[in-house]
Amino acid sequence: MPRTSRTAVLICDQCGSEETAPEVTRDNDVVWPLIASSGWTGSPFATGAHRCPRCSITVARPPDTVREAPAPAHGASYDIRVHDDAVVITPLTDVDSSLVEVLRDGLMTAAGRYAHVVVDMRAVHFIDSSGLGLLVRARQEARSHGGTVSLAAPSRFVLTVLHTMRLDAAFPHFPDQETALCQIGTASAQAL
Repeated sequence: MPRTSRTAVLICDQCGSEETAPEVTRDNDVVWPLIASSGWTGSPFATGAHRCPRCSITVARPPDTVREAPAPAHGASYDIRVHDDAVVITPLTDVDSSLVEVLRDGLMTAAGRYAHVVVDMRAVHFIDSSGLGLLVRARQEARSHGGTVSLAAPSRFVLTVLHTMRLDAAFPHFPDQETALCQIGTASAQAL
């Protein structure tokens, strides 16, 4: 059966410019590969906000997609907060290769030093293969010291990626940071 060529139209929510691009996925819900390959930014889903390459430079994230995140303690890319025997690392943007370069040292040090690492994903809308690789390496480091790595507030896209890669069971996930810390505290108390 011959395949028909299908195209997608990207519309910038900032300036309204349009770009026609070949469709790279049949899943109308997850369009991140199309967006990333065209130099656009924004939601990994078809219904979210998207920005052209020109507007991506001037607008970090439109107000309707921002989820509250704490003020950064380590530069503008991520935040680290220590809670007893746990540490919470909060990326303040999508976890892609540029953030991985900045985040690697902090996350790997935390995984080797603390019993529990919670990666608060509330400001992360998508994760690429380098980000996923960093999480896997951090989990391996934590496990080698008897520790854990959990995710708080992962987006639907992040959960889909974890499921697709069969890693959803490897990373316990919680609806928010407070629930993750509470569960870790309960588990630690029961272990005593």
